[in-house]
Amino acid sequence: MANEKIINQKKEEVSNLASQFKEAKLVLLTDYRGINVTDVTDLRKTLRGTSSDYKVIKNNITRRALAECGVEGLDEALLGPTAVIIGKEDYLEPAKAIYEFTKKNDFYKIKGGIIEGKVMTAEEIITLAKLPSRETLLSMLAGALLGNISKLAVALDQVKLQKENA
Repeated sequence: MANEKIINQKKEEVSNLASQFKEAKLVLLTDYRGINVTDVTDLRKTLRGTSSDYKVIKNNITRRALAECGVEGLDEALLGPTAVIIGKEDYLEPAKAIYEFTKKNDFYKIKGGIIEGKVMTAEEIITLAKLPSRETLLSMLAGALLGNISKLAVALDQVKLQKENA
């Protein structure tokens, strides 16, 4: 029979993890088989720059923490070795970092996750990770608007010139 002290430690670990999940913008579950320590160290360094944590946690503890948060639908993602990425401030930058890492490492896979409280499949997370950043989208919009305004200004100038010449 398990020691009561160990059971209490695990309960505390589950409740701490559940509180991190509740506060997180992003929780990603990934399969980390086939990558070496150097790659994981580089990935952790990259994720720290995005205010995210990379942890390897037992699936049972993760499952219980998700249940404590009321999250369902990630049981299949908790099969095999699983690393948990917790994004505290943003969900897009850590998702992009993990997606870029999966492109470089064939064995590293996104299993699923939670973005702002919504359970997402690996495909949905990858689709979001492929999107340009907010700043890039805004600059593209500004460029498109400026291009149209420039065309309108040229057209109005041509109309003015035609009226002057006539």
